[in-house]
Amino acid sequence: MQVTSDSSAALVARLLRRRGVDRVFALCGGHIMPIWMRLDAEGIRIVDVRDERAAVHMAQAHAELTGTLGVALVTAGPGVTNAMTGIANAHVSRAPVLVLSGTAPRAQENRGGLQDLDHTQLLRPITRYARTVREAALVLAELDEAIARAFGEAGEPGPAYLDFPVDTLRAPVPAALQLEEHLRPKPRPVMLPDPARIEEAVEALWSARRVLVVSGRGARGAGAELTALLDRLGAAYLDTGESRGLVPDSHPSVVAAMRGAVMGDADVVLTVGRRLDFQLAYGSPAVFGDARFIRISDVPGELRDNRRGTPEILASAAPALRALLDAAGNRSPALDLDWAARLRAGHAERAAKLRHAMAAAPNGGDGRLHPNRVLAALQDALGEDAIVITDGGDFLSFARVGLSAPSMLDPGPFGCIGIGVPYGIAASLAFPDRPVVVATGDGAFGFNAIELDIAVRHGARPLIIVANNGAWQIEVHDQQVTHGKVVGTRLQFADHAAMARAFGMHAERVETAEQLGPAIARAMANRPALIDAVVTPEAVSSDAKTGLAWVPDLQPLAAWDAAERRWRADG
Repeated sequence: MQVTSDSSAALVARLLRRRGVDRVFALCGGHIMPIWMRLDAEGIRIVDVRDERAAVHMAQAHAELTGTLGVALVTAGPGVTNAMTGIANAHVSRAPVLVLSGTAPRAQENRGGLQDLDHTQLLRPITRYARTVREAALVLAELDEAIARAFGEAGEPGPAYLDFPVDTLRAPVPAALQLEEHLRPKPRPVMLPDPARIEEAVEALWSARRVLVVSGRGARGAGAELTALLDRLGAAYLDTGESRGLVPDSHPSVVAAMRGAVMGDADVVLTVGRRLDFQLAYGSPAVFGDARFIRISDVPGELRDNRRGTPEILASAAPALRALLDAAGNRSPALDLDWAARLRAGHAERAAKLRHAMAAAPNGGDGRLHPNRVLAALQDALGEDAIVITDGGDFLSFARVGLSAPSMLDPGPFGCIGIGVPYGIAASLAFPDRPVVVATGDGAFGFNAIELDIAVRHGARPLIIVANNGAWQIEVHDQQVTHGKVVGTRLQFADHAAMARAFGMHAERVETAEQLGPAIARAMANRPALIDAVVTPEAVSSDAKTGLAWVPDLQPLAAWDAAERRWRADG
C-alpha cells in the first residue's frame, strides 16, 4: 500500500526534517516501514544498524556531541526490547533522544497479533514521555510534545518515546491540522538567573579562600563562560565524564590529579549543571567537610540532589556564569593563591609522572604489553581536534586517566559498557573531518562489534583500538586469588583484527611496543581501522584493586566509604 505525502508517516518525516534532523539511526521492520519510506523521501539519511541497542547508542552520541536531537527508529516487539538498554543509558545520562516505533494495526490490538506488546508500559520508567499515538490528527502535536520533553522543557532532558499503529501511520492527516506551529523549528529556551541569587553567589565565591568548581552535563555550550570565571576567580577546577574537554587541560585551574585533596580542602564548591552522584561521593561531609555548596543548573534536580545549595540558581549555565562575572565587576577574589598554586603544582607533577610511567610501563610476566603502553602511544598520535570515546571495565579505569582530548565520551553514570563502537560511528558521521578514536576493552568491544559492518557501509571513519587481554573470557570456578590473579579457565585471545578485515576495514594485530607507533600511524591514515592490541591480563588498575573497576571518576571511593561510616557514627 502506498504511503502518501499527507500520511501520518509523511508528517513524521517532514517534522523531523524541519527540526534539522539529517540522519536517523534505525533497524528496519514491518511496523515502521511507512516511516522508513517517508524518511527516505524527505532526504533524511537512514543509518541502518545491526542491533537496536546500537541505534539508540548512536542517537545518544549524536545528541551529546552536536547538542541537537538524536533520533532512533526501531520496530515493534523485540526491536523495542532490544533498544531498552540504550534508552536506559540515555535516561541516566539525560541525553535528548527521540525513539520512534510502530505497533500492530488498531483492529488487531490485544488480539495476539505479531509483536503485539504495550511498549509504553515498559518504557515509561526510563523515558520523559512515552505514548502510543492512535489518531492521525494528533501525530504532529504528539511529536512536538515528545521533542520538547526530550530537551527537558518539562523537567530533566532525556529520551522520549512514541509509537504508532501501522494503520495510523498510513492514515492521512487532515490538511487543516498540518499546522505550521507544530512543524517549525523551536528555539531552545534560555533560563535567566535571579539577580538576588547571583549577588549572594558572588559574595560567597569572591569571599572564599578555597573555591572548587565542578562541571557536568549542564555546562556544555558554556565553555567560554566557564573558562572566564576560572580566569577571574583563580578557583580549582574538576571536570567529570559529562564535561571532559570543556576546559583545556592546560588551564591553570585544572587539578584533576589532585581530586581527593581538592574535594577535602574546598570551603566553597560551585557545581555547574552537575549532580552530586556517586562519582562525587554524593557531596558527603565525610569527603567535603564543612564546604558550602552553590548550585547552578537549568534542571531543578541538579540543584537539590543530596546537598542543597546556598544559593541555588535555576538558570542556563552560560547566562548564569556571565551574570556572576558582571555582578563581581572589578572585585578582587580572596582566594588563597598559595593553596591554588600547590594544587596546580601537585597536579602537574602527578600528570607528568603518569605520562612517564605510561610510556615506560613494563610488559607483564607473560611478555605482553601493558595497557598504559598502548594508551601512551595513542595519546601521542591524537590531534588537537580529536574526539575520543573510552569504553570497557578495568581498561576504562586506565583510559579515563590516560587519555585526554577536546571532546570525550564514556559509558557514563549508567556504566553501560559496549557503547564504544556505536558512539565512534555516530561521532565520525557527525564530524567527518575530525579524527575519532575509540579505546575499548575486548569485553566491551564484543557487545557491539558487529556494528563494524555499519562503519564500513556508511563511510564512518573511526579508529578503534581494542585492548585484548582475553580476560572477559575467563570462567571463574572459585574465589581463590593467587598472586593477584583470579583462578579460572582462559579461553583464547580472539583475533579481532581478522574480524575487522572481514568487513573491509584496515586492521592490524599489535603485540610489541615497537609495533605500536607505526601501526597507529597507518591506522590513522587508513580509517576506518582497527588495532587489536594484545595486552597482558596481569595489569590491574587501582580501581580494580579496590573493587571499583566499574566506577569511573572516583578512585577514593573506598576511603570515602570508610570515612562516611565514621562520620555517621560520630553523629
